Amino acid sequence: MSIKIGTRGSKLALAQTETVIKKLSSLGIQCQKTIISTQGDITQSVPLHAIGGQGVFVRALDDAILAGEIDCAVHSMKDIPAYRPHGLFTAAVLKRDSPADYIVYFSSLDKVKCIGTSSTRRRAQLLRHDPDILIKDLRGNVDTRIRKLNDGEYDAIILAEAGLTRLDIRISGERFPPEKFVPSPNQGTVAVVSRADPSLMEVLSALDHPQTRTDVLIERAVMEQLGGGCYTPLGIYCRAGHLIAEVLSLDGCRTERIETNIETIEQAREQGRLLKVQAQDLIHEAFKQLGISNEG
Repeated sequence: MSIKIGTRGSKLALAQTETVIKKLSSLGIQCQKTIISTQGDITQSVPLHAIGGQGVFVRALDDAILAGEIDCAVHSMKDIPAYRPHGLFTAAVLKRDSPADYIVYFSSLDKVKCIGTSSTRRRAQLLRHDPDILIKDLRGNVDTRIRKLNDGEYDAIILAEAGLTRLDIRISGERFPPEKFVPSPNQGTVAVVSRADPSLMEVLSALDHPQTRTDVLIERAVMEQLGGGCYTPLGIYCRAGHLIAEVLSLDGCRTERIETNIETIEQAREQGRLLKVQAQDLIHEAFKQLGISNEG
């Protein structure tokens, strides 16, 4: 069997895809890699929420699967939106790498006054920690972000620790504890999305890590109830059934948070519904301040 695998063209996306290809090759499966540009790769001068949120990294690959141009695609699972086109299936969820954020800086942390990130979640969590910090927008691939730090545009930047690990980048800085700086849902996880072909899904399922799948499905169940995507600052993290989820105001001054143990997806949905009620004002406020309608 030969499988056509789609991927974005960034170094990180290619590294993640090579991991999947190596795993499949060890099972005797031949793979053909196809690079596809997404809107998120093409438009890097504005924040994600201004060009449609997290789905901008996924839609072109979804379309290629549904059109039969590729059999499957490799994604950072946190980029996959809550609501998916009919006919697509998350065939494999690889064992999770670090879910944590990592702050990169070259001097000392007490000298950091300006931090680069375009994530509303990271911005809000940083401002909660230090309301006087200056947050400036930062997009681009990992190399581009590090180059801008080196050029002195920022005192520090925030990256996903998993991305640094996958790219084998060792750089000055420190890991943020995910219990305090709660990560984006599914951060640190790679997923393989395929068309709903039983024989293809059976092959890809050999890459699946059951505990990671359970944890990230709990996170996604909460995310689906909350809504918001890249617009609302929210962090959701589950480890071995222990769930932490929070919604913040854009300025980080207010937070609604839950922490509990989850045994079923329905329990996760119920916690998501509960948190949405508690955080409804924060969610509406974020959409209003960003100039985005959240009707329906």
